[in-house]
Amino acid sequence: MPALNIEFTDEELAAIREAAAADGKSIKAYVHDLSVREQQRRVFVQHAVKFWNDHIDEFDAAFPEEVPPTGRGAAA
Repeated sequence: MPALNIEFTDEELAAIREAAAADGKSIKAYVHDLSVREQQRRVFVQHAVKFWNDHIDEFDAAFPEEVPPTGRGAAA
C-alpha cells in the first residue's frame, strides 16, 4: 500500500497527537481518516454546488421572496 511522509512543526504535531488521542486513534489513523473525510467533503460540496447551479431557477421560482434584489440565475 502506498505511504506518505508528512512534515509537521513541533506545535502542529503536538496538536495532532492531542486530537488523535481524544478520538482514541493513533496519529497515523487520525491523519488518514481526516484526509479521506476532507476529500469526501470536497466531492460532496462540488456535487451540491452543481445541483444548486442546475436548479437555481427552480428554487427562485418556488421561493421568490428569497431571491436577492440583484437577482440571479438565468433570468438575471
